[in-house]
Amino acid sequence: MSVATPALVRTRIGHIRREPVDHRFAHRSLSWLVDVDELPVLPRGLRWAARFRAADHFPQAPHPGDTFRSRLVDYLVEVGAEPPSGTVTALLSPRVVGYVFNPLTVFWCHDRAGRLQYVVAEVHNTYGGRHCYLVETDDAGRAQVDKAFYVSPFNDVSGRYRLVLPEPDAGGRIRLVVTLDRPGHAPFTATLDGRARPATTAAVIGAQLRTPLAPWLVAVRIRVHGVWLWARGVRIQPRPALPDPERKGLPR
Repeated sequence: MSVATPALVRTRIGHIRREPVDHRFAHRSLSWLVDVDELPVLPRGLRWAARFRAADHFPQAPHPGDTFRSRLVDYLVEVGAEPPSGTVTALLSPRVVGYVFNPLTVFWCHDRAGRLQYVVAEVHNTYGGRHCYLVETDDAGRAQVDKAFYVSPFNDVSGRYRLVLPEPDAGGRIRLVVTLDRPGHAPFTATLDGRARPATTAAVIGAQLRTPLAPWLVAVRIRVHGVWLWARGVRIQPRPALPDPERKGLPR
Protein backbone atom coordinates (compact mmCIF):
# COMPACT_ATOMS: atom_id res chain seq x y z
CA MET A 1 0.00 0.00 0.00
CA SER A 2 1.48 3.33 -1.05
CA VAL A 3 -0.88 5.71 0.76
CA ALA A 4 0.81 7.76 3.48
CA THR A 5 -0.60 7.56 7.00
CA PRO A 6 -2.16 9.02 9.01
CA ALA A 7 -4.88 9.97 6.58
CA LEU A 8 -8.46 11.16 6.82
CA VAL A 9 -11.06 9.32 4.77
CA ARG A 10 -14.30 11.14 4.08
CA THR A 11 -16.61 8.24 3.38
CA ARG A 12 -20.00 7.45 1.93
CA ILE A 13 -21.61 4.50 3.67
CA GLY A 14 -24.49 2.65 2.02
CA HIS A 15 -26.83 -0.07 3.25
CA ILE A 16 -29.19 -2.10 1.08
CA ARG A 17 -31.71 -4.37 2.81
CA ARG A 18 -33.69 -6.35 0.26
CA GLU A 19 -36.04 -8.30 2.54
CA PRO A 20 -38.45 -8.67 4.24
CA VAL A 21 -38.83 -4.99 3.24
CA ASP A 22 -36.74 -3.03 0.77
CA HIS A 23 -34.81 -0.37 2.69
CA ARG A 24 -31.85 1.56 1.31
CA PHE A 25 -29.87 4.54 2.51
CA ALA A 26 -26.49 6.26 2.21
CA HIS A 27 -24.81 8.91 4.34
CA ARG A 28 -21.52 10.71 4.75
CA SER A 29 -19.12 9.85 7.54
CA LEU A 30 -15.46 10.08 8.49
CA SER A 31 -12.78 7.46 9.12
CA TRP A 32 -9.03 7.45 9.64
CA LEU A 33 -6.36 5.36 7.96
CA VAL A 34 -3.49 4.77 10.40
CA ASP A 35 -0.38 2.71 10.99
CA VAL A 36 -1.12 0.97 14.30
CA ASP A 37 2.47 1.51 15.44
CA GLU A 38 2.47 5.25 14.66
CA LEU A 39 -0.88 6.54 15.85
CA PRO A 40 -1.45 10.27 15.42
CA VAL A 41 -1.74 12.61 18.39
CA LEU A 42 -3.56 15.81 17.54
CA PRO A 43 -2.62 19.24 18.90
CA ARG A 44 -3.98 19.77 22.40
CA GLY A 45 -6.91 21.93 21.33
CA LEU A 46 -8.05 19.33 18.77
CA ARG A 47 -7.64 16.10 20.72
CA TRP A 48 -11.38 15.93 21.34
CA ALA A 49 -11.73 15.24 17.58
CA ALA A 50 -9.70 12.01 17.52
CA ARG A 51 -8.25 9.80 20.25
CA PHE A 52 -7.03 6.31 19.41
CA ARG A 53 -7.36 3.71 22.19
CA ALA A 54 -6.20 0.12 21.82
CA ALA A 55 -8.78 -1.06 24.37
CA ASP A 56 -11.56 -0.06 21.94
CA HIS A 57 -10.58 -2.95 19.67
CA PHE A 58 -10.42 -6.76 19.74
CA PRO A 59 -12.55 -9.05 21.90
CA GLN A 60 -10.16 -9.87 24.75
CA ALA A 61 -10.21 -7.99 28.05
CA PRO A 62 -7.89 -4.97 28.18
CA HIS A 63 -4.64 -5.01 30.14
CA PRO A 64 -2.42 -2.16 31.33
CA GLY A 65 0.03 -1.14 28.63
CA ASP A 66 -1.96 -2.63 25.76
CA THR A 67 -1.19 -1.30 22.30
CA PHE A 68 -2.99 -1.90 19.02
CA ARG A 69 -0.17 -4.24 18.00
CA SER A 70 -0.16 -6.21 21.26
CA ARG A 71 -3.93 -6.67 21.23
CA LEU A 72 -3.84 -7.77 17.59
CA VAL A 73 -1.06 -10.26 18.36
CA ASP A 74 -2.96 -11.63 21.38
CA TYR A 75 -6.02 -12.19 19.22
CA LEU A 76 -4.02 -13.86 16.44
CA VAL A 77 -2.24 -16.18 18.89
CA GLU A 78 -5.62 -17.24 20.29
CA VAL A 79 -6.88 -18.19 16.85
CA GLY A 80 -3.65 -19.95 15.90
CA ALA A 81 -2.40 -17.43 13.32
CA GLU A 82 1.15 -16.18 12.86
CA PRO A 83 1.39 -12.51 13.91
CA PRO A 84 2.33 -10.12 11.11
CA SER A 85 6.02 -9.29 10.81
CA GLY A 86 5.47 -5.99 9.01
CA THR A 87 3.22 -2.97 8.94
CA VAL A 88 -0.41 -3.11 10.05
CA THR A 89 -2.67 -0.44 8.58
CA ALA A 90 -6.16 0.11 9.99
CA LEU A 91 -9.27 1.86 8.72
CA LEU A 92 -11.27 2.92 11.77
CA SER A 93 -13.09 5.61 13.66
CA PRO A 94 -11.33 7.09 16.71
CA ARG A 95 -12.99 8.44 19.82
CA VAL A 96 -14.66 11.78 19.19
CA VAL A 97 -15.61 13.83 22.26
CA GLY A 98 -15.04 10.68 24.31
CA TYR A 99 -17.29 8.37 22.27
CA VAL A 100 -16.41 5.69 19.76
CA PHE A 101 -18.45 3.34 17.60
CA ASN A 102 -16.83 1.25 14.87
CA PRO A 103 -19.37 -0.90 13.01
CA LEU A 104 -16.46 -2.19 10.89
CA THR A 105 -12.72 -1.83 11.42
CA VAL A 106 -10.32 -3.30 8.87
CA PHE A 107 -6.72 -4.25 9.69
CA TRP A 108 -4.46 -4.95 6.69
CA CYS A 109 -1.55 -7.05 8.02
CA HIS A 110 1.72 -7.23 6.08
CA ASP A 111 4.90 -9.27 6.22
CA ARG A 112 8.40 -7.85 6.55
CA ALA A 113 8.66 -7.42 2.77
CA GLY A 114 5.45 -5.39 2.65
CA ARG A 115 3.24 -8.12 1.18
CA LEU A 116 -0.29 -8.45 2.51
CA GLN A 117 -0.51 -11.56 4.73
CA TYR A 118 -4.17 -11.42 5.73
CA VAL A 119 -6.96 -9.10 6.79
CA VAL A 120 -8.74 -8.85 10.13
CA ALA A 121 -12.27 -7.45 9.86
CA GLU A 122 -13.60 -6.44 13.27
CA VAL A 123 -17.34 -5.96 13.70
CA HIS A 124 -18.99 -4.09 16.59
CA ASN A 125 -22.70 -4.15 17.37
CA THR A 126 -24.82 -1.65 19.29
CA TYR A 127 -24.94 -4.01 22.31
CA GLY A 128 -21.25 -3.50 23.06
CA GLY A 129 -20.12 -6.76 21.47
CA ARG A 130 -17.10 -7.26 19.20
CA HIS A 131 -16.08 -10.06 16.90
CA CYS A 132 -13.15 -10.50 14.51
CA TYR A 133 -13.01 -12.37 11.22
CA LEU A 134 -9.54 -13.38 10.05
CA VAL A 135 -9.49 -13.85 6.27
CA GLU A 136 -6.99 -14.31 3.47
CA THR A 137 -8.07 -12.19 0.53
CA ASP A 138 -7.35 -12.73 -3.15
CA ASP A 139 -5.70 -10.18 -5.44
CA ALA A 140 -8.98 -8.25 -5.66
CA GLY A 141 -9.43 -8.18 -1.87
CA ARG A 142 -12.18 -10.81 -1.89
CA ALA A 143 -12.87 -13.45 0.75
CA GLN A 144 -15.76 -15.41 2.22
CA VAL A 145 -16.46 -16.35 5.82
CA ASP A 146 -19.38 -17.81 7.77
CA LYS A 147 -21.36 -15.27 9.77
CA ALA A 148 -20.74 -15.89 13.48
CA PHE A 149 -21.82 -12.71 15.26
CA TYR A 150 -25.17 -11.07 16.00
CA VAL A 151 -25.04 -7.56 14.53
CA SER A 152 -28.49 -6.31 13.50
CA PRO A 153 -31.50 -7.33 15.60
CA PHE A 154 -33.29 -7.99 12.29
CA ASN A 155 -30.81 -10.65 11.11
CA ASP A 156 -29.89 -13.87 12.86
CA VAL A 157 -26.40 -15.38 12.62
CA SER A 158 -27.13 -17.69 9.67
CA GLY A 159 -25.49 -17.18 6.32
CA ARG A 160 -22.11 -16.35 4.90
CA TYR A 161 -20.38 -13.05 4.21
CA ARG A 162 -18.88 -12.17 0.86
CA LEU A 163 -16.21 -9.59 1.65
CA VAL A 164 -14.42 -7.21 -0.68
CA LEU A 165 -11.69 -5.55 1.41
CA PRO A 166 -8.92 -4.34 -0.90
CA GLU A 167 -6.25 -1.99 0.39
CA PRO A 168 -6.45 1.64 -0.73
CA ASP A 169 -5.26 2.09 -4.29
CA ALA A 170 -2.40 4.36 -5.36
CA GLY A 171 -4.73 7.34 -5.42
CA GLY A 172 -6.02 6.66 -1.91
CA ARG A 173 -9.41 5.34 -3.09
CA ILE A 174 -11.07 2.90 -0.70
CA ARG A 175 -14.09 0.78 -1.58
CA LEU A 176 -15.26 -1.97 0.78
CA VAL A 177 -18.28 -4.24 0.30
CA VAL A 178 -19.86 -6.69 2.75
CA THR A 179 -22.69 -8.88 1.44
CA LEU A 180 -24.66 -11.33 3.54
CA ASP A 181 -25.43 -14.45 1.51
CA ARG A 182 -28.05 -17.07 2.26
CA PRO A 183 -29.11 -19.95 -0.01
CA GLY A 184 -30.68 -18.44 -3.11
CA HIS A 185 -30.61 -14.80 -1.99
CA ALA A 186 -28.49 -12.00 -0.56
CA PRO A 187 -30.66 -10.06 1.91
CA PHE A 188 -28.15 -7.36 2.90
CA THR A 189 -25.22 -5.40 1.45
CA ALA A 190 -23.13 -2.67 3.06
CA THR A 191 -20.63 -0.49 1.21
CA LEU A 192 -18.03 2.08 2.17
CA ASP A 193 -16.46 4.43 -0.38
CA GLY A 194 -13.89 7.12 0.29
CA ARG A 195 -10.53 8.61 -0.52
CA ALA A 196 -7.62 8.99 1.88
CA ARG A 197 -6.12 12.47 2.27
CA PRO A 198 -3.24 13.62 4.50
CA ALA A 199 -4.44 14.29 8.05
CA THR A 200 -3.17 17.82 8.39
CA THR A 201 -4.48 20.07 11.15
CA ALA A 202 -6.46 22.05 8.58
CA ALA A 203 -7.92 18.85 7.15
CA VAL A 204 -9.02 17.67 10.61
CA ILE A 205 -10.76 20.99 11.29
CA GLY A 206 -12.41 20.94 7.86
CA ALA A 207 -13.58 17.35 8.32
CA GLN A 208 -15.20 18.19 11.65
CA LEU A 209 -17.05 21.08 10.01
CA ARG A 210 -18.32 18.84 7.17
CA THR A 211 -19.01 15.67 9.17
CA PRO A 212 -19.09 16.63 12.86
CA LEU A 213 -19.24 14.01 15.61
CA ALA A 214 -19.15 11.13 13.12
CA PRO A 215 -19.35 8.15 15.52
CA TRP A 216 -22.20 9.75 17.44
CA LEU A 217 -24.16 10.27 14.23
CA VAL A 218 -23.50 6.71 13.02
CA ALA A 219 -24.90 5.30 16.28
CA VAL A 220 -27.98 7.56 16.10
CA ARG A 221 -28.66 6.69 12.45
CA ILE A 222 -28.47 2.97 13.15
CA ARG A 223 -31.13 3.33 15.83
CA VAL A 224 -33.35 5.54 13.65
CA HIS A 225 -33.27 3.02 10.82
CA GLY A 226 -33.93 0.23 13.32
CA VAL A 227 -37.07 2.00 14.52
CA TRP A 228 -38.14 2.47 10.87
CA LEU A 229 -37.81 -1.28 10.21
CA TRP A 230 -39.54 -2.24 13.45
CA ALA A 231 -42.43 0.13 12.67
CA ARG A 232 -42.94 -1.67 9.37
CA GLY A 233 -43.28 -5.01 11.06
CA VAL A 234 -39.80 -6.46 10.51
CA ARG A 235 -39.41 -9.15 13.15
CA ILE A 236 -36.64 -8.82 15.72
CA GLN A 237 -34.45 -11.92 15.91
CA PRO A 238 -33.60 -13.21 19.41
CA ARG A 239 -30.09 -12.32 20.48
CA PRO A 240 -28.22 -15.57 21.13
CA ALA A 241 -26.11 -16.22 24.19
CA LEU A 242 -22.42 -15.85 23.48
CA PRO A 243 -20.93 -19.22 22.53
CA ASP A 244 -17.63 -20.14 24.17
CA PRO A 245 -15.55 -19.46 21.02
CA GLU A 246 -17.03 -15.99 20.78
CA ARG A 247 -16.22 -15.23 24.39
CA LYS A 248 -12.61 -16.01 23.61
CA GLY A 249 -12.67 -14.00 20.40
CA LEU A 250 -12.29 -17.08 18.22
CA PRO A 251 -13.84 -16.83 14.77
CA ARG A 252 -16.07 -19.74 13.74
